[in-house]
Amino acid sequence: MTQVTFGGKPVTLVENEVNVGDQAPAFTVVDQNLNDVTFDDFTGQVTLISVIPSVDTGVCDAQTRRFNEEAAKLDGVRVITISADLPFAQSRWCAAAGIEHLQVVSDHRDLSFGNTYGVHMKELRLLARSIFVIDRSGKVTYKEIVPEVSSHPNYEKAIEAAKSAK
Repeated sequence: MTQVTFGGKPVTLVENEVNVGDQAPAFTVVDQNLNDVTFDDFTGQVTLISVIPSVDTGVCDAQTRRFNEEAAKLDGVRVITISADLPFAQSRWCAAAGIEHLQVVSDHRDLSFGNTYGVHMKELRLLARSIFVIDRSGKVTYKEIVPEVSSHPNYEKAIEAAKSAK
């Protein structure tokens, strides 16, 4: 199991651990209009999933803005950001940040994604910073769980993985 810290203190990741080569497990999150978004909505597409604790923090803000910029250039790749923020907060933040090339969804309801992908930080009820790339066949081809939640992921490796997953 991956070891993760938040502010230097260890946190517990609960539920499953998904690894490269695994079939991507199903999950249900909600969009900013409170509509369900499921894994099936991404079937047949290369998908880069950017996971953040909260859009209202500096690193999460930077990560989401970076992947929004990259999404405009990643032809044939769907990019989504998932956090446990309320959809209303996500909507407000996206409008202020001009997010238009990726979809931001919420796992606040039951942490379906966080538990299924093994990135739910038990002590905080937030998601650990991570990246998953899923190919057209539904297989996980890239995974990064950032060891210290306040650090940035490896953007270049994630983008290359998404381009290669086509």
